[in-house]
Amino acid sequence: MAGLGRSFTYLWSSAALSNLGDGVLKVGAPLLAVTMTRSPAQVAMVGAAATLPWLLLALPAGAVADRMDRRRVMALANAGRAGGLAAAGALAASGVLNLWLMLLAVLVAGVAEVFADTAAQAVLPMTVPPDRLAAANGRVVGAQTVGNDFAGAPLAGVLVTLLPAAVLAGPALLYGAAALSLAGMRGRFRATRPPSAGRGAGAMRREIGEALRYLWGHRFLRTLAVSAGVLNAASAAYFGVLVLWLVGEGSRVGLEPGGYGLMMTALAAGAVAGSLVSERAVRLLGEGRTLVVMWMISALLYLVPVLLPVAWLLYPTAVVWGVAGATANVLVISTRQRLIPAELLGRVNSAYRLIGMGGMPVGAALGGVVAEVAGLPVVFLGSAAAAVAAVCLIWRVAPVRISGPLTSDHTVDPTPGSLSAH
Repeated sequence: MAGLGRSFTYLWSSAALSNLGDGVLKVGAPLLAVTMTRSPAQVAMVGAAATLPWLLLALPAGAVADRMDRRRVMALANAGRAGGLAAAGALAASGVLNLWLMLLAVLVAGVAEVFADTAAQAVLPMTVPPDRLAAANGRVVGAQTVGNDFAGAPLAGVLVTLLPAAVLAGPALLYGAAALSLAGMRGRFRATRPPSAGRGAGAMRREIGEALRYLWGHRFLRTLAVSAGVLNAASAAYFGVLVLWLVGEGSRVGLEPGGYGLMMTALAAGAVAGSLVSERAVRLLGEGRTLVVMWMISALLYLVPVLLPVAWLLYPTAVVWGVAGATANVLVISTRQRLIPAELLGRVNSAYRLIGMGGMPVGAALGGVVAEVAGLPVVFLGSAAAAVAAVCLIWRVAPVRISGPLTSDHTVDPTPGSLSAH
């Protein structure tokens, strides 16, 4: 891509392929589950299985990303999930796939995703100049959104109806292609100053401890991680059972699977727009205000499907959802990459994501249980309330401008409007 270099082009291509696989799997697996059961708790287990590895493996994945060649970690992870899903697709084609085998396949794909995504965020700053991070992240987020929602979601809706086995086999092919695409990146992609504490489990624990201490001592990153964790848990609870509210004859809205995929496409269209205008939004509002406003918009939109369950209204709502979510996502990723030293990036990023994403399986499982006991609207309203509370938490510490290189004492340079990291 113009001005971003050869290695970034191959990295972006790999991200585009793997995220198309993510999109098919993310939407297709819950739709497959709905054909097997109408239990909210069991359907929510699909989302829990996909995100549980972040809770269990985020910290080791960060240590691996700082020890090994990050490109190689991504290639091996993509190859691993390709193999697991290919096996599940073969079982589906033979007619012996059940809900529990599908959950196992989703869990395996989730384990690989933790290692692939952690290494990907750590390797990106090694492929582009520091002043192009926002542009590069915007392109990656755009590719993620197109793959996850714009292309993957409607494709999943079609495949569930016409060829269910392809919901699993298709992503397997895409992950394999993503692994091969990384071969075009030239050079070594290890951390500039790899960990020197030695080998073995004890050394890895010390490296992980260093990352945790760094994150906890950085006031803004710590608060950002906690806020993101609450938001993601609320999102997992919400979207884990939303398909039951929207899709099928017994649902409140009555969408067909194709209509659900189209709604995700509308969300993706908004997210692509958000990834492209994020820099402009930051210039207009400042980084801190942009983050708070976008997260608040996302939180309040949780109320729309439950208070106004009208099919046509879902599509403009999804567009705005996409704009707000992608704009905030680009800002958060770029901020972390600027504030965290290169030699700690994999581990601190993984510590952040343990907090930020570790609550997702808990949220998904809790959403299913609450929906089973108290009904779907309680889950939706509770998710909205939790999300608003998380936005209020980050609003207390977010400066207008979040920037500046780190100094040796872990503070941000005291430019106007910036934040001390203590």
